[in-house]
Amino acid sequence: MKRNGMCPLCFVKQLLMPPKKVSDIYDDTPYGGCPTPPMGWSSWNTFRNNIDHDLIVETGRIMKERGLLDAGYRYLNLDDNWHSSMRTAEGLLQGDLTRFPAGIASLVQELNALGLKVGIYSSNGTLTCEDLPATLGNETLDALTFARWGIEFFKHDFCHNVPIPRYAPLVYGVEVAQCGTGAGTFYPCTDAALTGLARRMPDKRVKTGCHVSGLDACRGAMEYSNIYAEEGGDYVLTVCCRKKGQYDKAILIEVNGKDGDVIPIPSQKHWNYTSRFQTVVRLEKGVNRVRLFNPVASRADSAMLQYRKMSRALRAATAQVAAERGEAEKPIVFSICEWGKNQPYRWGRSTGNLWRTTPDIRPIFPWIKWIYNHTVEKYAYAGVGGYNDPDMLEVGNGKLTEDQNKSHFALWCMMAAPLILGNDLRKMDDKILEIVTNRDLIAIDQDALCKPAKRIRKGGLDILARPLEGGRTAVCFFNKTHYTVSASIALNELAADRYVALPQKAEYRVRAVYAGGSSVVKDVVGVTLPRDATEVFILE
Repeated sequence: MKRNGMCPLCFVKQLLMPPKKVSDIYDDTPYGGCPTPPMGWSSWNTFRNNIDHDLIVETGRIMKERGLLDAGYRYLNLDDNWHSSMRTAEGLLQGDLTRFPAGIASLVQELNALGLKVGIYSSNGTLTCEDLPATLGNETLDALTFARWGIEFFKHDFCHNVPIPRYAPLVYGVEVAQCGTGAGTFYPCTDAALTGLARRMPDKRVKTGCHVSGLDACRGAMEYSNIYAEEGGDYVLTVCCRKKGQYDKAILIEVNGKDGDVIPIPSQKHWNYTSRFQTVVRLEKGVNRVRLFNPVASRADSAMLQYRKMSRALRAATAQVAAERGEAEKPIVFSICEWGKNQPYRWGRSTGNLWRTTPDIRPIFPWIKWIYNHTVEKYAYAGVGGYNDPDMLEVGNGKLTEDQNKSHFALWCMMAAPLILGNDLRKMDDKILEIVTNRDLIAIDQDALCKPAKRIRKGGLDILARPLEGGRTAVCFFNKTHYTVSASIALNELAADRYVALPQKAEYRVRAVYAGGSSVVKDVVGVTLPRDATEVFILE
Protein backbone atom coordinates (compact mmCIF):
# COMPACT_ATOMS: atom_id res chain seq x y z
CA MET A 1 0.00 0.00 0.00
CA LYS A 2 1.36 3.41 -1.01
CA ARG A 3 1.20 6.45 1.23
CA ASN A 4 0.20 8.60 -1.78
CA GLY A 5 0.93 11.92 -0.09
CA MET A 6 -1.18 11.25 3.01
CA CYS A 7 -0.23 12.77 6.33
CA PRO A 8 1.87 10.19 8.24
CA LEU A 9 -0.68 9.78 11.05
CA CYS A 10 -3.54 9.34 8.55
CA PHE A 11 -1.57 6.67 6.73
CA VAL A 12 -1.05 4.73 9.96
CA LYS A 13 -4.78 5.04 10.75
CA GLN A 14 -5.63 3.65 7.31
CA LEU A 15 -3.33 0.67 7.83
CA LEU A 16 -5.11 -0.13 11.10
CA MET A 17 -8.63 0.13 9.67
CA PRO A 18 -10.43 -3.18 8.98
CA PRO A 19 -10.87 -3.99 5.28
CA LYS A 20 -14.18 -3.12 3.65
CA LYS A 21 -16.22 -5.49 1.50
CA VAL A 22 -18.57 -3.53 -0.75
CA SER A 23 -18.99 0.16 -0.01
CA ASP A 24 -22.47 1.63 0.16
CA ILE A 25 -21.93 3.92 -2.82
CA TYR A 26 -24.45 2.61 -5.28
CA ASP A 27 -28.01 3.42 -6.23
CA ASP A 28 -30.56 0.89 -4.97
CA THR A 29 -32.96 1.65 -7.85
CA PRO A 30 -33.51 -1.61 -9.81
CA TYR A 31 -32.08 -1.80 -13.32
CA GLY A 32 -35.57 -2.56 -14.63
CA GLY A 33 -37.19 -4.74 -17.24
CA CYS A 34 -37.10 -8.54 -17.31
CA PRO A 35 -40.01 -9.20 -14.90
CA THR A 36 -39.28 -12.96 -14.89
CA PRO A 37 -36.01 -14.88 -15.43
CA PRO A 38 -34.91 -14.78 -19.08
CA MET A 39 -35.15 -17.96 -21.16
CA GLY A 40 -33.20 -18.74 -24.30
CA TRP A 41 -30.20 -20.47 -25.84
CA SER A 42 -26.50 -19.58 -25.90
CA SER A 43 -23.73 -20.77 -28.18
CA TRP A 44 -20.90 -21.19 -25.66
CA ASN A 45 -21.43 -24.54 -23.92
CA THR A 46 -21.45 -26.55 -27.14
CA PHE A 47 -19.84 -24.48 -29.88
CA ARG A 48 -17.28 -22.32 -28.06
CA ASN A 49 -15.37 -20.43 -30.78
CA ASN A 50 -16.97 -22.21 -33.73
CA ILE A 51 -20.06 -20.17 -34.57
CA ASP A 52 -21.17 -18.55 -37.79
CA HIS A 53 -24.23 -17.01 -39.43
CA ASP A 54 -25.64 -20.28 -40.80
CA LEU A 55 -25.34 -22.15 -37.48
CA ILE A 56 -27.06 -19.36 -35.57
CA VAL A 57 -29.92 -19.04 -38.06
CA GLU A 58 -30.39 -22.81 -38.14
CA THR A 59 -30.52 -22.86 -34.34
CA GLY A 60 -33.12 -20.11 -34.40
CA ARG A 61 -35.29 -22.05 -36.83
CA ILE A 62 -35.07 -25.16 -34.65
CA MET A 63 -36.10 -23.12 -31.60
CA LYS A 64 -39.24 -22.13 -33.44
CA GLU A 65 -40.00 -25.43 -35.19
CA ARG A 66 -39.53 -27.67 -32.15
CA GLY A 67 -41.62 -25.57 -29.78
CA LEU A 68 -38.87 -23.99 -27.70
CA LEU A 69 -39.98 -20.49 -28.64
CA ASP A 70 -43.57 -21.31 -27.68
CA ALA A 71 -42.29 -22.74 -24.37
CA GLY A 72 -40.72 -19.37 -23.53
CA TYR A 73 -37.18 -19.60 -24.90
CA ARG A 74 -37.09 -16.22 -26.63
CA TYR A 75 -33.43 -15.17 -26.54
CA LEU A 76 -30.81 -16.51 -28.94
CA ASN A 77 -27.46 -15.39 -27.54
CA LEU A 78 -24.14 -15.18 -29.37
CA ASP A 79 -21.38 -15.79 -26.85
CA ASP A 80 -17.66 -15.08 -27.38
CA ASN A 81 -16.10 -15.22 -30.87
CA TRP A 82 -18.96 -13.58 -32.72
CA HIS A 83 -16.81 -10.58 -33.60
CA SER A 84 -13.74 -9.59 -35.53
CA SER A 85 -10.38 -8.88 -33.94
CA MET A 86 -10.58 -5.48 -35.67
CA ARG A 87 -12.81 -2.58 -34.82
CA THR A 88 -13.96 -0.44 -37.75
CA ALA A 89 -12.16 2.75 -38.76
CA GLU A 90 -14.68 4.55 -36.55
CA GLY A 91 -13.78 2.35 -33.59
CA LEU A 92 -16.96 0.25 -33.70
CA LEU A 93 -17.23 -3.44 -32.92
CA GLN A 94 -18.12 -5.58 -35.93
CA GLY A 95 -18.96 -9.20 -36.60
CA ASP A 96 -16.32 -11.68 -37.72
CA LEU A 97 -15.75 -10.63 -41.32
CA THR A 98 -15.90 -14.15 -42.77
CA ARG A 99 -18.20 -15.97 -40.35
CA PHE A 100 -20.79 -13.18 -40.21
CA PRO A 101 -20.19 -11.49 -43.58
CA ALA A 102 -23.61 -9.82 -43.70
CA GLY A 103 -23.03 -8.23 -40.30
CA ILE A 104 -24.80 -8.55 -36.97
CA ALA A 105 -27.62 -6.09 -37.72
CA SER A 106 -28.72 -8.26 -40.65
CA LEU A 107 -28.55 -11.39 -38.49
CA VAL A 108 -30.70 -9.71 -35.83
CA GLN A 109 -33.35 -8.84 -38.40
CA GLU A 110 -33.39 -12.43 -39.67
CA LEU A 111 -33.84 -13.84 -36.16
CA ASN A 112 -36.39 -11.21 -35.17
CA ALA A 113 -38.46 -12.34 -38.16
CA LEU A 114 -38.63 -15.78 -36.52
CA GLY A 115 -39.99 -14.18 -33.34
CA LEU A 116 -36.69 -14.40 -31.45
CA LYS A 117 -34.74 -11.78 -29.55
CA VAL A 118 -30.97 -11.65 -29.98
CA GLY A 119 -28.28 -11.46 -27.31
CA ILE A 120 -24.60 -10.68 -27.59
CA TYR A 121 -21.44 -10.93 -25.51
CA SER A 122 -18.42 -8.92 -24.43
CA SER A 123 -16.17 -8.60 -21.40
CA ASN A 124 -15.71 -5.99 -18.71
CA GLY A 125 -12.06 -5.86 -19.68
CA THR A 126 -9.64 -4.75 -22.36
CA LEU A 127 -10.28 -8.02 -24.22
CA THR A 128 -12.85 -10.82 -24.11
CA CYS A 129 -12.03 -14.26 -22.73
CA GLU A 130 -11.07 -15.23 -26.30
CA ASP A 131 -8.80 -12.15 -26.56
CA LEU A 132 -11.00 -10.12 -28.87
CA PRO A 133 -11.89 -6.42 -28.49
CA ALA A 134 -13.99 -5.73 -25.39
CA THR A 135 -15.93 -2.89 -23.82
CA LEU A 136 -13.80 -1.56 -20.93
CA GLY A 137 -13.21 2.09 -21.77
CA ASN A 138 -15.64 1.90 -24.71
CA GLU A 139 -18.90 1.43 -22.81
CA THR A 140 -20.87 4.29 -24.37
CA LEU A 141 -19.75 3.54 -27.93
CA ASP A 142 -20.33 -0.21 -27.70
CA ALA A 143 -23.69 0.08 -25.95
CA LEU A 144 -24.90 2.35 -28.74
CA THR A 145 -23.65 -0.15 -31.33
CA PHE A 146 -25.60 -2.96 -29.66
CA ALA A 147 -28.75 -0.85 -29.38
CA ARG A 148 -28.57 0.17 -33.05
CA TRP A 149 -28.23 -3.48 -34.06
CA GLY A 150 -31.38 -4.30 -32.10
CA ILE A 151 -29.69 -6.42 -29.42
CA GLU A 152 -31.95 -7.26 -26.45
CA PHE A 153 -29.66 -9.31 -24.17
CA PHE A 154 -26.07 -8.56 -23.19
CA LYS A 155 -23.72 -10.88 -21.32
CA HIS A 156 -20.77 -9.03 -19.79
CA ASP A 157 -17.87 -11.29 -18.79
CA PHE A 158 -14.87 -10.42 -16.59
CA CYS A 159 -11.77 -11.56 -18.49
CA HIS A 160 -8.86 -9.13 -18.91
CA ASN A 161 -10.39 -6.83 -16.32
CA VAL A 162 -8.27 -3.91 -15.14
CA PRO A 163 -9.39 -2.84 -11.64
CA ILE A 164 -9.99 0.78 -10.80
CA PRO A 165 -7.06 1.91 -8.63
CA ARG A 166 -7.75 2.73 -4.99
CA TYR A 167 -5.56 5.83 -4.97
CA ALA A 168 -6.88 9.37 -5.49
CA PRO A 169 -5.08 12.39 -6.94
CA LEU A 170 -3.87 15.25 -4.76
CA VAL A 171 -6.47 17.97 -5.43
CA TYR A 172 -5.85 21.69 -5.01
CA GLY A 173 -9.14 22.87 -6.50
CA VAL A 174 -11.85 22.47 -9.11
CA GLU A 175 -12.91 24.66 -12.00
CA VAL A 176 -16.51 24.80 -13.23
CA ALA A 177 -17.59 26.16 -16.63
CA GLN A 178 -20.83 25.88 -18.57
CA CYS A 179 -20.42 23.62 -21.61
CA GLY A 180 -19.56 25.60 -24.72
CA THR A 181 -18.08 28.58 -22.87
CA GLY A 182 -14.42 29.33 -22.29
CA ALA A 183 -14.69 30.97 -18.91
CA GLY A 184 -14.95 29.07 -15.66
CA THR A 185 -14.96 29.67 -11.92
CA PHE A 186 -12.14 28.26 -9.82
CA TYR A 187 -12.95 26.90 -6.37
CA PRO A 188 -9.86 26.37 -4.17
CA CYS A 189 -9.54 23.31 -1.97
CA THR A 190 -9.77 25.63 1.04
CA ASP A 191 -13.49 26.05 0.22
CA ALA A 192 -14.16 22.34 0.70
CA ALA A 193 -15.16 20.60 3.92
CA LEU A 194 -13.04 17.52 4.63
CA THR A 195 -14.19 14.22 6.11
CA GLY A 196 -12.50 10.96 7.08
CA LEU A 197 -8.76 10.86 6.44
CA ALA A 198 -8.77 13.82 4.04
CA ARG A 199 -6.29 16.55 5.05
CA ARG A 200 -5.01 19.82 3.60
CA MET A 201 -1.26 19.60 3.06
CA PRO A 202 0.96 22.69 2.59
CA ASP A 203 2.11 23.11 -1.00
CA LYS A 204 3.85 26.33 -2.09
CA ARG A 205 3.96 25.31 -5.74
CA VAL A 206 0.18 25.46 -6.33
CA LYS A 207 -1.78 28.69 -6.33
CA THR A 208 -3.91 27.71 -3.33
CA GLY A 209 -0.88 27.14 -1.11
CA CYS A 210 -2.11 23.64 -0.25
CA HIS A 211 -3.64 20.50 -1.70
CA VAL A 212 -5.92 17.80 -0.28
CA SER A 213 -4.63 14.27 0.28
CA GLY A 214 -6.27 11.25 1.95
CA LEU A 215 -9.08 10.79 -0.57
CA ASP A 216 -8.00 7.19 -1.21
CA ALA A 217 -10.01 3.97 -0.87
CA CYS A 218 -13.30 5.50 0.30
CA ARG A 219 -11.56 6.64 3.51
CA GLY A 220 -11.83 10.38 3.00
CA ALA A 221 -13.69 13.00 0.95
CA MET A 222 -13.76 16.70 0.16
CA GLU A 223 -17.10 18.43 -0.36
CA TYR A 224 -17.90 21.83 -1.81
CA SER A 225 -21.22 23.36 -0.86
CA ASN A 226 -20.75 26.60 -2.84
CA ILE A 227 -20.63 25.54 -6.49
CA TYR A 228 -22.89 28.07 -8.21
CA ALA A 229 -24.68 27.72 -11.55
CA GLU A 230 -26.50 30.61 -13.25
CA GLU A 231 -28.85 28.07 -14.81
CA GLY A 232 -29.37 24.33 -14.71
CA GLY A 233 -27.57 22.25 -17.30
CA ASP A 234 -24.35 20.53 -18.26
CA TYR A 235 -21.08 21.93 -16.97
CA VAL A 236 -17.44 20.98 -17.45
CA LEU A 237 -15.86 20.19 -14.10
CA THR A 238 -12.06 20.24 -14.13
CA VAL A 239 -10.20 18.60 -11.26
CA CYS A 240 -6.92 20.45 -10.67
CA CYS A 241 -4.23 18.14 -9.30
CA ARG A 242 -0.67 18.14 -8.12
CA LYS A 243 1.20 15.30 -9.83
CA LYS A 244 2.33 12.50 -7.55
CA GLY A 245 3.80 9.06 -8.23
CA GLN A 246 4.18 6.76 -11.23
CA TYR A 247 0.95 4.82 -10.65
CA ASP A 248 -2.70 5.06 -11.69
CA LYS A 249 -5.31 6.88 -9.65
CA ALA A 250 -9.03 7.60 -9.90
CA ILE A 251 -11.63 9.94 -8.46
CA LEU A 252 -15.43 10.01 -8.41
CA ILE A 253 -17.48 13.20 -8.59
CA GLU A 254 -20.77 13.24 -6.71
CA VAL A 255 -23.14 16.14 -7.47
CA ASN A 256 -26.02 16.88 -5.11
CA GLY A 257 -25.89 13.35 -3.77
CA LYS A 258 -25.88 11.71 -7.22
CA ASP A 259 -22.61 10.16 -8.31
CA GLY A 260 -21.28 10.04 -11.83
CA ASP A 261 -18.67 7.83 -13.39
CA VAL A 262 -15.13 7.47 -12.12
CA ILE A 263 -12.49 9.72 -13.72
CA PRO A 264 -9.32 7.71 -14.44
CA ILE A 265 -6.03 9.43 -13.63
CA PRO A 266 -3.15 7.70 -15.45
CA SER A 267 0.41 7.32 -14.25
CA GLN A 268 1.91 10.74 -14.88
CA LYS A 269 5.13 12.10 -16.31
CA HIS A 270 6.56 14.96 -14.29
CA TRP A 271 7.38 17.49 -16.98
CA ASN A 272 5.01 19.79 -15.11
CA TYR A 273 4.01 19.98 -11.46
CA THR A 274 0.22 20.08 -11.99
CA SER A 275 -2.40 18.43 -14.23
CA ARG A 276 -6.08 18.81 -15.13
CA PHE A 277 -8.74 16.12 -15.62
CA GLN A 278 -12.26 16.81 -16.83
CA THR A 279 -15.75 15.40 -16.76
CA VAL A 280 -19.21 16.75 -17.58
CA VAL A 281 -21.70 17.07 -14.72
CA ARG A 282 -25.27 18.28 -14.50
CA LEU A 283 -25.79 21.20 -12.09
CA GLU A 284 -29.01 22.70 -10.80
CA LYS A 285 -29.70 26.40 -10.93
CA GLY A 286 -28.24 28.06 -7.84
CA VAL A 287 -25.92 26.48 -5.28
CA ASN A 288 -24.78 22.87 -5.71
CA ARG A 289 -22.90 20.36 -3.57
CA VAL A 290 -19.94 18.60 -5.18
CA ARG A 291 -18.09 15.79 -3.40
CA LEU A 292 -14.81 14.23 -4.53
CA PHE A 293 -13.35 10.92 -3.33
CA ASN A 294 -11.93 7.62 -4.53
CA PRO A 295 -14.72 5.04 -4.05
CA VAL A 296 -12.66 1.84 -4.31
CA ALA A 297 -12.18 0.25 -0.90
CA SER A 298 -12.14 -3.28 -2.33
CA ARG A 299 -11.91 -5.21 -5.58
CA ALA A 300 -15.68 -5.66 -5.33
CA ASP A 301 -16.17 -1.89 -5.44
CA SER A 302 -14.14 -1.70 -8.63
CA ALA A 303 -16.17 -4.42 -10.33
CA MET A 304 -19.47 -2.92 -9.22
CA LEU A 305 -18.55 0.55 -10.51
CA GLN A 306 -17.37 -0.80 -13.86
CA TYR A 307 -20.51 -2.89 -14.37
CA ARG A 308 -22.62 0.07 -13.33
CA LYS A 309 -20.96 2.21 -15.99
CA MET A 310 -21.95 -0.33 -18.64
CA SER A 311 -25.43 -0.55 -17.15
CA ARG A 312 -25.93 3.19 -17.49
CA ALA A 313 -24.54 3.13 -21.01
CA LEU A 314 -27.01 0.42 -22.07
CA ARG A 315 -30.00 2.31 -20.70
CA ALA A 316 -28.89 5.56 -22.29
CA ALA A 317 -28.26 3.83 -25.62
CA THR A 318 -31.67 2.16 -25.89
CA ALA A 319 -33.37 5.44 -25.01
CA GLN A 320 -31.30 7.33 -27.60
CA VAL A 321 -32.00 4.83 -30.38
CA ALA A 322 -35.72 4.84 -29.61
CA ALA A 323 -35.76 8.64 -29.80
CA GLU A 324 -33.75 8.68 -33.05
CA ARG A 325 -36.08 6.21 -34.74
CA GLY A 326 -39.36 7.30 -33.20
CA GLU A 327 -39.94 3.73 -32.01
CA ALA A 328 -40.69 2.04 -28.71
CA GLU A 329 -37.59 1.45 -26.62
CA LYS A 330 -36.09 -2.06 -26.75
CA PRO A 331 -34.49 -2.57 -23.33
CA ILE A 332 -31.40 -4.76 -23.11
CA VAL A 333 -31.40 -7.49 -20.47
CA PHE A 334 -28.05 -7.14 -18.68
CA SER A 335 -26.24 -10.31 -17.59
CA ILE A 336 -23.38 -9.69 -15.13
CA CYS A 337 -20.82 -12.47 -15.48
CA GLU A 338 -17.95 -11.88 -13.03
CA TRP A 339 -18.23 -15.45 -11.71
CA GLY A 340 -19.56 -14.43 -8.28
CA LYS A 341 -16.15 -13.13 -7.18
CA ASN A 342 -17.24 -9.66 -6.09
CA GLN A 343 -20.48 -10.22 -4.15
CA PRO A 344 -22.69 -9.31 -7.13
CA TYR A 345 -25.76 -10.45 -5.22
CA ARG A 346 -25.33 -7.29 -3.09
CA TRP A 347 -25.32 -4.83 -5.98
CA GLY A 348 -26.57 -6.77 -9.01
CA ARG A 349 -30.23 -5.69 -8.90
CA SER A 350 -29.31 -2.01 -9.20
CA THR A 351 -26.89 -2.74 -12.04
CA GLY A 352 -28.41 -5.53 -14.13
CA ASN A 353 -30.96 -8.32 -14.34
CA LEU A 354 -28.90 -11.40 -13.51
CA TRP A 355 -25.56 -12.06 -11.89
CA ARG A 356 -23.44 -15.15 -11.95
CA THR A 357 -22.93 -16.84 -8.60
CA THR A 358 -20.06 -19.18 -9.52
CA PRO A 359 -17.37 -20.01 -12.09
CA ASP A 360 -18.47 -21.59 -15.37
CA ILE A 361 -20.67 -24.66 -15.39
CA ARG A 362 -19.57 -28.00 -16.90
CA PRO A 363 -21.62 -31.09 -17.86
CA ILE A 364 -20.30 -32.98 -14.83
CA PHE A 365 -22.91 -33.73 -12.18
CA PRO A 366 -20.72 -33.17 -9.07
CA TRP A 367 -19.87 -29.74 -10.48
CA ILE A 368 -23.54 -29.00 -11.15
CA LYS A 369 -24.31 -29.98 -7.54
CA TRP A 370 -21.56 -27.65 -6.29
CA ILE A 371 -23.04 -24.75 -8.26
CA TYR A 372 -26.50 -25.58 -6.91
CA ASN A 373 -25.22 -25.68 -3.32
CA HIS A 374 -23.48 -22.34 -3.73
CA THR A 375 -26.46 -20.63 -5.38
CA VAL A 376 -29.41 -21.91 -3.35
CA GLU A 377 -28.02 -20.22 -0.23
CA LYS A 378 -28.44 -16.79 -1.84
CA TYR A 379 -32.21 -17.02 -2.33
CA ALA A 380 -32.91 -13.87 -0.30
CA TYR A 381 -31.03 -11.59 -2.71
CA ALA A 382 -33.11 -12.33 -5.82
CA GLY A 383 -36.57 -11.16 -6.78
CA VAL A 384 -38.57 -9.52 -9.54
CA GLY A 385 -36.17 -8.14 -12.16
CA GLY A 386 -32.98 -9.46 -10.56
CA TYR A 387 -31.89 -13.10 -10.48
CA ASN A 388 -29.12 -15.31 -9.15
CA ASP A 389 -27.53 -16.92 -12.20
CA PRO A 390 -25.99 -20.38 -11.67
CA ASP A 391 -24.93 -20.31 -15.35
CA MET A 392 -26.32 -21.82 -18.52
CA LEU A 393 -28.00 -25.20 -18.61
CA GLU A 394 -26.02 -28.33 -19.47
CA VAL A 395 -29.14 -30.45 -19.97
CA GLY A 396 -28.42 -32.74 -22.91
CA ASN A 397 -24.65 -32.26 -22.75
CA GLY A 398 -21.84 -34.56 -21.69
CA LYS A 399 -22.68 -37.91 -20.11
CA LEU A 400 -25.42 -36.78 -17.73
CA THR A 401 -28.02 -39.47 -16.99
CA GLU A 402 -31.72 -38.88 -17.44
CA ASP A 403 -32.20 -38.35 -13.69
CA GLN A 404 -29.26 -35.96 -13.58
CA ASN A 405 -30.66 -33.94 -16.50
CA LYS A 406 -34.08 -33.80 -14.83
CA SER A 407 -32.60 -32.79 -11.47
CA HIS A 408 -30.45 -30.11 -13.10
CA PHE A 409 -33.45 -28.56 -14.84
CA ALA A 410 -35.78 -28.80 -11.84
CA LEU A 411 -33.26 -27.23 -9.46
CA TRP A 412 -32.65 -24.28 -11.80
CA CYS A 413 -36.42 -23.75 -12.02
CA MET A 414 -36.82 -23.93 -8.25
CA MET A 415 -34.06 -21.32 -7.81
CA ALA A 416 -35.83 -18.88 -10.19
CA ALA A 417 -32.71 -19.04 -12.36
CA PRO A 418 -32.41 -17.88 -15.96
CA LEU A 419 -33.05 -20.83 -18.27
CA ILE A 420 -30.46 -20.52 -21.02
CA LEU A 421 -30.01 -23.75 -22.96
CA GLY A 422 -26.49 -24.70 -24.02
CA ASN A 423 -26.93 -27.92 -25.99
CA ASP A 424 -26.74 -28.63 -29.72
CA LEU A 425 -30.38 -28.25 -30.74
CA ARG A 426 -29.69 -29.99 -34.06
CA LYS A 427 -29.01 -33.23 -32.17
CA MET A 428 -31.50 -32.83 -29.32
CA ASP A 429 -33.59 -35.97 -28.83
CA ASP A 430 -37.22 -35.99 -27.77
CA LYS A 431 -36.40 -36.93 -24.17
CA ILE A 432 -34.23 -33.84 -23.67
CA LEU A 433 -36.86 -31.71 -25.40
CA GLU A 434 -39.47 -33.08 -23.01
CA ILE A 435 -37.33 -32.14 -19.99
CA VAL A 436 -36.60 -28.56 -21.07
CA THR A 437 -40.20 -27.87 -22.13
CA ASN A 438 -41.83 -29.23 -18.98
CA ARG A 439 -44.71 -26.80 -18.54
CA ASP A 440 -45.04 -27.19 -14.78
CA LEU A 441 -41.36 -26.54 -14.11
CA ILE A 442 -41.20 -23.61 -16.50
CA ALA A 443 -44.29 -22.17 -14.81
CA ILE A 444 -42.50 -22.47 -11.46
CA ASP A 445 -39.40 -20.76 -12.85
CA GLN A 446 -41.50 -17.99 -14.42
CA ASP A 447 -43.83 -17.50 -11.45
CA ALA A 448 -44.68 -13.81 -11.09
CA LEU A 449 -43.56 -13.64 -7.44
CA CYS A 450 -40.00 -14.47 -8.56
CA LYS A 451 -39.18 -15.79 -5.09
CA PRO A 452 -36.43 -18.43 -5.31
CA ALA A 453 -36.74 -21.62 -3.32
CA LYS A 454 -35.45 -21.75 0.22
CA ARG A 455 -33.62 -24.89 1.30
CA ILE A 456 -35.62 -26.14 4.27
CA ARG A 457 -33.48 -29.20 4.92
CA LYS A 458 -29.89 -29.86 3.95
CA GLY A 459 -28.24 -33.26 3.86
CA GLY A 460 -27.99 -36.30 1.66
CA LEU A 461 -31.48 -35.38 0.46
CA ASP A 462 -32.29 -31.69 0.26
CA ILE A 463 -35.82 -30.32 0.59
CA LEU A 464 -36.59 -26.97 -1.04
CA ALA A 465 -39.78 -24.94 -0.86
CA ARG A 466 -40.81 -22.04 -3.05
CA PRO A 467 -43.87 -19.80 -2.60
CA LEU A 468 -45.87 -19.30 -5.78
CA GLU A 469 -48.54 -16.89 -6.94
CA GLY A 470 -52.07 -17.62 -5.76
CA GLY A 471 -51.08 -19.19 -2.45
CA ARG A 472 -49.53 -22.26 -4.09
CA THR A 473 -46.20 -23.78 -3.01
CA ALA A 474 -43.62 -25.86 -4.87
CA VAL A 475 -41.72 -28.44 -2.82
CA CYS A 476 -38.65 -30.14 -4.27
CA PHE A 477 -36.89 -33.27 -2.99
CA PHE A 478 -33.35 -33.74 -4.35
CA ASN A 479 -31.36 -36.90 -3.62
CA LYS A 480 -27.66 -35.96 -3.65
CA THR A 481 -26.47 -39.40 -2.56
CA HIS A 482 -25.42 -42.48 -4.54
CA TYR A 483 -28.22 -44.67 -3.20
CA THR A 484 -32.02 -44.67 -2.87
CA VAL A 485 -33.40 -42.43 -0.12
CA SER A 486 -36.86 -41.80 1.34
CA ALA A 487 -37.84 -38.50 2.95
CA SER A 488 -40.89 -36.50 3.97
CA ILE A 489 -41.74 -33.13 5.45
CA ALA A 490 -44.59 -32.02 7.67
CA LEU A 491 -46.71 -29.35 6.05
CA ASN A 492 -47.01 -27.42 9.29
CA GLU A 493 -43.23 -26.91 9.07
CA LEU A 494 -43.71 -25.18 5.73
CA ALA A 495 -46.59 -23.14 7.13
CA ALA A 496 -44.45 -21.99 10.06
CA ASP A 497 -41.60 -20.81 7.86
CA ARG A 498 -42.00 -17.06 7.31
CA TYR A 499 -40.48 -17.10 3.84
CA VAL A 500 -42.41 -20.10 2.50
CA ALA A 501 -45.63 -19.25 4.36
CA LEU A 502 -47.67 -22.23 3.15
CA PRO A 503 -51.33 -21.23 3.74
CA GLN A 504 -52.96 -23.13 6.60
CA LYS A 505 -55.60 -25.56 5.27
CA ALA A 506 -57.34 -28.70 6.44
CA GLU A 507 -56.06 -30.51 3.35
CA TYR A 508 -54.01 -29.84 0.23
CA ARG A 509 -54.15 -31.13 -3.31
CA VAL A 510 -50.64 -32.29 -4.23
CA ARG A 511 -49.48 -32.85 -7.81
CA ALA A 512 -46.20 -34.62 -8.69
CA VAL A 513 -44.46 -32.93 -11.61
CA TYR A 514 -42.25 -35.78 -12.84
CA ALA A 515 -44.13 -38.86 -11.63
CA GLY A 516 -47.52 -37.43 -12.58
CA GLY A 517 -50.77 -37.88 -10.72
CA SER A 518 -52.27 -35.98 -7.81
CA SER A 519 -53.60 -36.71 -4.36
CA VAL A 520 -55.03 -35.03 -1.30
CA VAL A 521 -52.87 -34.84 1.83
CA LYS A 522 -53.43 -33.32 5.25
CA ASP A 523 -50.13 -33.19 7.07
CA VAL A 524 -47.14 -34.75 5.28
CA VAL A 525 -45.68 -35.00 1.79
CA GLY A 526 -42.89 -37.45 1.03
CA VAL A 527 -41.11 -39.46 -1.64
CA THR A 528 -38.58 -42.21 -2.32
CA LEU A 529 -35.89 -41.30 -4.86
CA PRO A 530 -33.02 -43.15 -6.54
CA ARG A 531 -29.55 -41.57 -6.68
CA ASP A 532 -29.30 -38.12 -8.30
CA ALA A 533 -33.08 -37.94 -8.77
CA THR A 534 -35.53 -35.15 -8.02
CA GLU A 535 -39.26 -34.84 -7.58
CA VAL A 536 -41.22 -31.62 -7.41
CA PHE A 537 -44.68 -31.33 -5.87
CA ILE A 538 -47.10 -28.45 -6.34
CA LEU A 539 -49.32 -27.86 -3.31
CA GLU A 540 -52.57 -25.95 -3.53
